[in-house]
Amino acid sequence: MAFKNKLIRNNVTGQEIRFLQTAIDTAGQLLEMESTFQPYSKEPAVHYHPHQAEDFDVLAGELTVRIHGQQNVLKAGDTLHIPRNVVHAMWNASGDKTVVNWQVRPAMNTEHLLETASGLASDGKVNKNGMPPVLQTALMVNRFSNVFRIAKPPFIVQRILFTILTPFAYLAGYRSTYKQYLD
Repeated sequence: MAFKNKLIRNNVTGQEIRFLQTAIDTAGQLLEMESTFQPYSKEPAVHYHPHQAEDFDVLAGELTVRIHGQQNVLKAGDTLHIPRNVVHAMWNASGDKTVVNWQVRPAMNTEHLLETASGLASDGKVNKNGMPPVLQTALMVNRFSNVFRIAKPPFIVQRILFTILTPFAYLAGYRSTYKQYLD
């Protein structure tokens, strides 16, 4: 469970997240984090949040952002607001660490998604790009589609495919979250 000052790290991407305010702290209204991106991090899959807006304040370094198909670089002091349903991706293409204040409104269960993803990476259960196996992905997409969706293929295609794969994922021993990652 996320709590104030809990630090999680994705060992594959190198991204660190320190929770500043969690869903419990804000009655579900806000999830606030400080995120550190390692130098030359990889561009993640473009994605969107169907029910949440995000606000970013670059505290140090540079943050490369792809939004509306356009790539921009934000520097220390720059801010960015991303409304819900806007497709985007962000990473650190520079040679220095980047530190960002990251706010998600409303919080929903985003912290559980982040804890699960970093836990899977720490346990070596993702590929070199940080993606879990397809059966694990199926369960996570189903569980967290209210807070995170990859942009391609279309969501309806993802929903159909991952719904078909769900029973096979459970039979193979996968779960959408794991207690040890949420503790």
